[in-house]
Amino acid sequence: MNWEKSRRLYEEARKYFPGGVNSPVRAAIKPYPFYVERGRGAYIETVDGHILIDYVMGYGPLILGHSHPKIIDRVLEQLEKGWIYGTPHESAINLAKKITKHYGYDMVRFVNSGTEATVTAIRIARGYTKRKHIIKFDGCYHGANDNLLVKAGSAASHYGISASEGIPEEISRLTYVLEYNNIEEFTKFMAKNGDDIAAIIVEPVIANTGLIPPHIEFLRTLKEEAERHSALLIFDEVVTGYRVSLGGAKEYYNIEPDIVTLGKIVGGGFPIGCIASRNEIMQTLTPTGKVFNAGTFNANPISMVAGIATIEELERGYPYKYANEAARKIADALRELLEKLGISGAVNQLASMFQVFFTPREIDGVDRPSKARASDKNLYIKFHSELLKEGVYIPPSQFETCFTSSEHRKAEIYNTIQAIETVLRKIKEG
Repeated sequence: MNWEKSRRLYEEARKYFPGGVNSPVRAAIKPYPFYVERGRGAYIETVDGHILIDYVMGYGPLILGHSHPKIIDRVLEQLEKGWIYGTPHESAINLAKKITKHYGYDMVRFVNSGTEATVTAIRIARGYTKRKHIIKFDGCYHGANDNLLVKAGSAASHYGISASEGIPEEISRLTYVLEYNNIEEFTKFMAKNGDDIAAIIVEPVIANTGLIPPHIEFLRTLKEEAERHSALLIFDEVVTGYRVSLGGAKEYYNIEPDIVTLGKIVGGGFPIGCIASRNEIMQTLTPTGKVFNAGTFNANPISMVAGIATIEELERGYPYKYANEAARKIADALRELLEKLGISGAVNQLASMFQVFFTPREIDGVDRPSKARASDKNLYIKFHSELLKEGVYIPPSQFETCFTSSEHRKAEIYNTIQAIETVLRKIKEG
């Protein structure tokens, strides 16, 4: 495939951006990322003229596919009226009504990214409980948040170790890192330290170490222990919010966290973050309380109207039907082909998300990040590269998740499965 125009753009970009990109995962495609000209439905077209079936979908926001006409119409209507005022706009109220209805909370605060949402949620939890320490889980990603951009420390201490330079050790040591889906470790830790914990934050479904669904008893235990020790349970639903159901993972698993953070889909593909909770917790935010949050672009009208248009389509039901069906059929086909061809691997799928892991034969399923990390990442990179040649674009990193949309229909599913079979046969033949 000819990627010459993308190559030239990348060489120019390297003059202006560290590594030539503005978010590191975009540099995961080797030897350089391709550039996109446009997107429509389930497809993207590169500047080099290649048309690809897209399973990245902006890393999750585009459950209705690219350039959905209902979103375009609503955004254009708003653009003609203006796009930022520095004063309140009715669209924020209308989107908040949708979210509080579907999630069952009293209030929300809109910010501009998932990272801002988790930063604010942690600040609220500390302000509300008057405690300092946080629990997160290995493999869960909560944005570029100093308090949460930590990795597992020693088994003896559980203290987080900074995953980035520039984060003081003193901050990282306020976060404990435990193993996802490990109930025994969590309950023992809470028995010893629970009364010092301000919040337990978790991706209810991990989507940033590949896709790893939870054990339902694990989530229930988080809720029970949070209540027992008067800590707040935070579901980071930046990915799962409005993707696994209208009420997200909270509704899907029938578990009531104290705070939910949202992003991606709730802004219809425009920049957004959101914190939702009950009245007594949300009232701690300024201007009614003393937990500070502010932002020039908070609740900007473009993201608000795009989010409303998206949720209105989701309320009709059809996006879930088509998106979930596409993910299920592709995941089923992947499993069958791996078994048929004798290639060791595991496939996880939930709603409109899926991912394949080329795991060693001794690993029976991937339910913890440690098992995901044991997969053959080089083989996944080859799988990605070969699929690209067949016109199918999946995330370039093993530790991302494939997303389907309402626009992935019969033709896209069939062509994708055919491409997967072609690539897996190549892999088998060496």
